[in-house]
Amino acid sequence: MNLTELRQQFPALMQQVDGQSPIFFDGPGGAQVPQSVLDAMSSYLGHYNANLGGAFFSSDKTVAVMSAARQAVADLLNSPSPEQIVFGANMTSLTFSFSRALARDWQASDEIIVTNADHYSNVSSWVQAAEDKGARVHALRVNEQDCTLDMAHFEQLLNDNTKLVAVTYASNTTGSINDIKRIIELAHQHGALVYVDAVHYAPHELIDVQALDCDFLACSAYKFFGPHVGIVYGKRAHLEHFTPYKVAPAKDVVPGRWETGTQSFEGLAGVTAAIEYIASLSGLDASTPRRQRLQVAFANSKEHEMALSRHFLTRLAEFPQITLYGISDVERVQQRTPTFALTIAGFEPRQISEFLGQHHLCVWDGNFYAQGLCEQLGVMDKGGVVRIGCMHYNSIAEIDRLFELLATLINNA
Repeated sequence: MNLTELRQQFPALMQQVDGQSPIFFDGPGGAQVPQSVLDAMSSYLGHYNANLGGAFFSSDKTVAVMSAARQAVADLLNSPSPEQIVFGANMTSLTFSFSRALARDWQASDEIIVTNADHYSNVSSWVQAAEDKGARVHALRVNEQDCTLDMAHFEQLLNDNTKLVAVTYASNTTGSINDIKRIIELAHQHGALVYVDAVHYAPHELIDVQALDCDFLACSAYKFFGPHVGIVYGKRAHLEHFTPYKVAPAKDVVPGRWETGTQSFEGLAGVTAAIEYIASLSGLDASTPRRQRLQVAFANSKEHEMALSRHFLTRLAEFPQITLYGISDVERVQQRTPTFALTIAGFEPRQISEFLGQHHLCVWDGNFYAQGLCEQLGVMDKGGVVRIGCMHYNSIAEIDRLFELLATLINNA
């Protein structure tokens, strides 16, 4: 499938706004959605909207929709079983729920490690749980030159009192990818659990929770071309051992014991469709096992995204007024996602995003809830950064249009 055919599957990419084709570089805040996902959601809502457990056809369909979504996510993450996949309103709500359950047995002598690279959904949840128990919290620094985690500092912080490490797979602000497998190995040597935030990573790289040996991993479907549904994978032993907060009548079985309230069943229909969309990028027949199709699809997507990153970084070098935070070496594009955090001398980040927005080029500005990162980089009180985020549906021509507009902004100052 060529890029033109791919883009035609996204209604947002085909629209005209004031006679112009909008350019979406806002993917890290939520990807655009293909028609197949929209169709799956509206079809469920229009024909089968029901809850679980009824003795009638639409309830049976709802059960099947949830089961299909669990299997699809299990294939996406390489979970040993679909019963290890937990759904919720969003990643933040799920993480707060898990933090409360895991912290039930924490004591004042226990220690928790969070990082300066993380979105605060994976920081505040654990910090507040630790405060409730009097446990100590350490913040792992980033290497400011490339915004990866400072592994030497991590090894200094780890000890046998460490109960949990909360860490991001890739920065939602700078795109820098962290050595999660090594972090997990080191944490496990001290008996600590690891909760991985893969929200930003999941749209760009295929995840293998078994190869990582992570204890928990969270992501969000709306970042990988689906609806707003939060997802957590957990090792079965943990999902069975820890006690979640739930209503008394709810069954105490995995994974349902972790899923409070009625789920977004139309959202779950969309999750399955989104994962099937990604798998379709492989070009393989639908009869091919989904995990195998996903492996090929992500390899194809990664190749395109690295080309976008190389082009972006090459063009960026033409602008000495622009400061990039994160990996800037063209030879290291495999160690980052195509997400770029930047500032421009003489301009507030909001000025830049507003100017681009006037030309229907969509970017974000601010701190993106990565408070620790923005504080360490010294931009928290300066409006944060401008974030340019490419997805597999973006093009070289769109990047050139971005830099054309940035040149106009800078030259007319």
